[in-house]
Amino acid sequence: MNTAETTEVRGARLQNAARTAAQAVAVTACIALSACGGGSGGGFSFTPTAPAAPPPPPADGPMVRTTTAGKIEGVDDSARTGTWFWKGVPFAQPPVGALRWRAPVEPEAWSGIRPATQFGNSCLQIGRLFSPGTNNTFDATVGTNLGKPVGSEDCLFVNIWRPATEEKNLPVLLFVHGGSNISGYTADPLYDGAALAKAANAVVITTSYRLGILGFINMPQLRPGGTAGDDSGNFALLDIMAALRFIRGNAASFGGDAANVTLSGESAGATNLLAVMTSPMAKGLFHKAFEMSGGISLASNLPPGTLPTLAPASASLAQGQAILERLLVADGTVADAAAAKTYIATRTPAQIADYMRAQEGGALLTKVVAAGLGSVAPIPDGTVLPVDPIGAIAADQYNKVPMLAGNTRDEGKLFASLLGTIGFPKPGWIVTDAQRFSMMFSFDPDAPSALTVADIIDASYLPVDTPGTGYNAATDVITQGLFGASRDNLLNTMRTRQSNIWHYRLDWAQEAPPWNDVYGAAHAFDLPFVFGNFSGSLLSNVMGGRANQPGRLALSSVVMASVGAFLRKGDPNTPELGVTWGTWPSQLLLDATPTAARITPVNAP
Repeated sequence: MNTAETTEVRGARLQNAARTAAQAVAVTACIALSACGGGSGGGFSFTPTAPAAPPPPPADGPMVRTTTAGKIEGVDDSARTGTWFWKGVPFAQPPVGALRWRAPVEPEAWSGIRPATQFGNSCLQIGRLFSPGTNNTFDATVGTNLGKPVGSEDCLFVNIWRPATEEKNLPVLLFVHGGSNISGYTADPLYDGAALAKAANAVVITTSYRLGILGFINMPQLRPGGTAGDDSGNFALLDIMAALRFIRGNAASFGGDAANVTLSGESAGATNLLAVMTSPMAKGLFHKAFEMSGGISLASNLPPGTLPTLAPASASLAQGQAILERLLVADGTVADAAAAKTYIATRTPAQIADYMRAQEGGALLTKVVAAGLGSVAPIPDGTVLPVDPIGAIAADQYNKVPMLAGNTRDEGKLFASLLGTIGFPKPGWIVTDAQRFSMMFSFDPDAPSALTVADIIDASYLPVDTPGTGYNAATDVITQGLFGASRDNLLNTMRTRQSNIWHYRLDWAQEAPPWNDVYGAAHAFDLPFVFGNFSGSLLSNVMGGRANQPGRLALSSVVMASVGAFLRKGDPNTPELGVTWGTWPSQLLLDATPTAARITPVNAP
């Protein structure tokens, strides 16, 4: 039999099989219809049963949100705080290895649902009073870790709180913590955003950013010649801008309005905020600003005898060179600074960059701080940050948005240890940071205490209210020379370009003795009033107590209402103030009696 015959035979067999199958189907259908009482009218029709649909995927839980990198699941904290939160959400890839000293890179996408229930790592730092404990928490290990590396370089995360409602298009606040740009962490209970989110009816977000020389370094060998951001050395500022871009792309997933974002910060966080405000790279990323105790002035902007916040890029360039030389000597690569200079001259930029990136992070910071080279600040590089930021504001070349600004009456009291460096004969305190931490950590404002001002403040500054030489007068030199001068320079310059500027001064100083004299209304003591947090932090240990509680909480309630008004409409005036808050140079003094808030407007002449 040939091939053609085989095909014909096979075709016939298939046709017969098909006819047989069709007949069987028809018979079965007739039987089925008859059994059901159908088919009596003659013909019938038959529709095969459709295959069962696959089961739907499991529904996401109510706390799941979709971000541009993937899904995250937060916590319903409505029973305790009236809020929902998502913590430890990455806004950039870990800046480690080849990404150390590079502009932040968007996070890699993930599949599935990423838990967002705990704070991410704090950024690597050398432990100080306001650094994290061993487990990224505020606890007794903060005191035992002073001077030691804590945290991780894998640290670029945001934390998000919002009211436990379905309301959408809420205003968004991004807060940048302080710590002299060398310490601090978002898990500090001081910065918990729940109370403010609930009171202000807003989405409150806190962000981390790289600290110390990991965040700011001016070393030509680390410049890849790529993007302007990579070459600037202002990696901390770029981190903050990356967090703002995260908000722009993801705010709606949390009920926030990406077109109504307020950038806020305190101390170094405020200085960084102001730097971002003058950066052309930040155009359109935020719409209001709320700075607390910041400054962005060079010495050339200020009167003689005052203290600048920033230094020219030439100063950080010299610092970068000194850091490199000290490291080479410290690890035995060369014998001394002269040999280090020769060695550096014989190496390519890529070799030096590889050498720097090979340094273990904790050891690197330890060596730099031990050499006295650890202080950092935004670098006026001329690209990310103008060479004269105040001059840029004067020239109307900045991100002009409504401004809420604040200071405390006794800013300088938190820095009394520095008195011996600014013309006074001695430091203001006779205790070490470890001793001061222990005193504050164990303090109970409601229990009798044998602690006195003489246990903390040097006798040469007592009594504290001695005119000219007392503790109050001495620390006021820091208050006016650093914070007052920078405030006036900034706001008076801004005032030439915009009128929507409001300024407050916190005067509240009702801590239990001796802290009412040691700190009073010191630097950072406005933070608990803004965030509504008076428990679980180092500041709250000395601020709290039953005696001042009614007035303290009343003042905080008014402050949060005013902040909420500013977030919504760019003006902090609200009925809760009970007064009209005029624009700068008018001010609002924030204080309280033991039982009630006391708000005093000081109107400009």
